Amino acid sequence: MRIPDEVAAMLRLRDLGWGTRRIAAELGCNRETVQRYLGVGGWAPYRTPERPGALAGHGAWLAERLRRHRGNADVVRQELAAELGIVVSLRTVERAVADLRRELAAEALATVRFETPPGRQLQIDFGERWVAIGNEQVRVYLFVATLGYSRRVYAHAFRHERQSAWFEGLEGGFRHFGGLPKEVLLDNAKALVEHHDPATREVVFNARLHAFARYWDVRPVACAPYRARTKGKDERGVGYVKRNAIAGRSFASWAALEAHLAWWMREIADQRVHGTTGEVPMVRFEREERQALRPLGGKPPFRQMRELTRCVQNDGCVDVDTNHYSVPWQLIGAQVSVVVNDGEVRISHAGAEVARHGQRRGRRERAVDCAHLRGIVVGARGEPRSDGLAEPVLPSADLLRPLVEYEQVAGGAW
Repeated sequence: MRIPDEVAAMLRLRDLGWGTRRIAAELGCNRETVQRYLGVGGWAPYRTPERPGALAGHGAWLAERLRRHRGNADVVRQELAAELGIVVSLRTVERAVADLRRELAAEALATVRFETPPGRQLQIDFGERWVAIGNEQVRVYLFVATLGYSRRVYAHAFRHERQSAWFEGLEGGFRHFGGLPKEVLLDNAKALVEHHDPATREVVFNARLHAFARYWDVRPVACAPYRARTKGKDERGVGYVKRNAIAGRSFASWAALEAHLAWWMREIADQRVHGTTGEVPMVRFEREERQALRPLGGKPPFRQMRELTRCVQNDGCVDVDTNHYSVPWQLIGAQVSVVVNDGEVRISHAGAEVARHGQRRGRRERAVDCAHLRGIVVGARGEPRSDGLAEPVLPSADLLRPLVEYEQVAGGAW
């Protein structure tokens, strides 16, 4: 391809009467090149002949598959070969769908801020963080509830993220705010949502959650899958609790952590100026949202009962969530039933209740009734023996079977 000055020289030499062969020799180019430029009467850019690409005509198919696979071009390349018989490189597919991928990325980031009226919505979620408690690192699960209008925050620390923690956290939030919202926006946690179709938005809630919602007369709403920003107020609230209330702090005990969270909610979270509303959450709550919440009506807590089976350990205790609860020592090695409900731990054996304790909220705590160990480490009246020896105590009669039962099984008297 010749530059414009060379083409202009060809035209001047032709006007002087030069032939194409002589011009080509003078300029050191091919005779056909001279003829082509003289034929068009000047310089013209070289045009590459247009050839259809391997993916021409498949734009709609590519767009549908790229959306289906959330922008994964390599999966699209594999399906091109398997379904359409078109074998191309990954780079070819990426060039073909570059505009579509930018569009998908923009859709994922685009958010329309949705402000809820007072008393309408409560957003809930869990976050987790390692916290130093009593000279050890403990994984703490933080339940966070945020009122959609006033942005008041309620935080509660748990040792787990089971369904019982979700319900206990919600009820704690209801009591903290002093009323009920119309709906609760929640994540697609397995403890609450059994199925959520991202295409049809069909949601199947857990049956226990349905019962909880009917009991408190609130409507559960699941946010769109893979769209955590649809409950962005609480997403920010979880981060706020982790970075502000917990960040870098250590606590002497679990009770100290709970006391700190109560102080932090009252003195810090409720009194700050919120970055979005520009108001103090407590002021905004008292002015407009408190009266919009429905009264609790004096309802007791929703009964969330856990039924467990445990083997009594050699120390005469059973283990529940790393905490130990004592039972009569005669049951060492026996299987017992444990019911955790409404802040109590009830332990039964052979259909009879043998122990009852208040539920411990910390980690590796012990709830021991001295009466359960009488005869092995304590005296007859419950006080420790001065000689360190145990008084001989026969097993309780109600924990033994009559010999006649064994005779009936064996088929005769002993």
